[in-house]
Amino acid sequence: MAEEGKLAGQVALVTGGGGAIGGAICRLYASEGAKVLVADLRSEEAAAIADEIGDAAQPFALDVADPAQGSAAVAAAVEAFGGLHILVNVAAAMTPDAPVETLALEDWNQAFAVNLTGPFLMSKFAVPEIRKAGGGAIVNIASQLGQIGVPNRSAYCTTKAAIIHLTTILASEVARDNIRVNSISPGVIQTPRTLRRFDKIEDFQASRGPLHMLGRVGQPEEVAKAALFLASDDASFTTATDILVDGGYIYLKRQPE
Repeated sequence: MAEEGKLAGQVALVTGGGGAIGGAICRLYASEGAKVLVADLRSEEAAAIADEIGDAAQPFALDVADPAQGSAAVAAAVEAFGGLHILVNVAAAMTPDAPVETLALEDWNQAFAVNLTGPFLMSKFAVPEIRKAGGGAIVNIASQLGQIGVPNRSAYCTTKAAIIHLTTILASEVARDNIRVNSISPGVIQTPRTLRRFDKIEDFQASRGPLHMLGRVGQPEEVAKAALFLASDDASFTTATDILVDGGYIYLKRQPE
């Protein structure tokens, strides 16, 4: 991996780093010179991404909803690489599609534990270390569904709306420490998770592509490029902002029928 780049000399902790979007972020960050702790509940996936990257990465098995594990992940990044400059909160839980009336409380609670409490805890533990490093960035992966909810997805949509607000609040609290906090709201991204309901990739693309102004679904690497911008000095005057990487999804949704 590159010794120079937009993130040269930086250390990043990426939750959900074993997934499609998280993995793309880990790869891109490392290619731009960062050292990366690839953290994921699925330890085998985290190890696979770290092995692919090489010496610039280490895996870490992490349940973001567990405070002890979150604290340990931050400590592991500092011990392995000498500090922490960047936190990217990607880990997310999906809930079964169901109206509020029938959605199980345990599914609601699980969505909040992973999608909202997780980023809260990781930020809580990461901020002191990022401050010690002289500043840095926190990037939260939200969703276009945090801005426009859809039926039967109340838990997911609500948590993603909340993470956008948590982003702006945290940004206001840590700006004096030279820590920037932003979020990204992707549209429909082609990942193993989003492909589950379809027999063929072509069926998925034909179904979900027209929901976007650009007429196609997004790719994990396109989200990663936004995450690179927000973590780098290119975004030195950008904080408390949500960036839509949605191919025009929100615009189309807001148009009258």
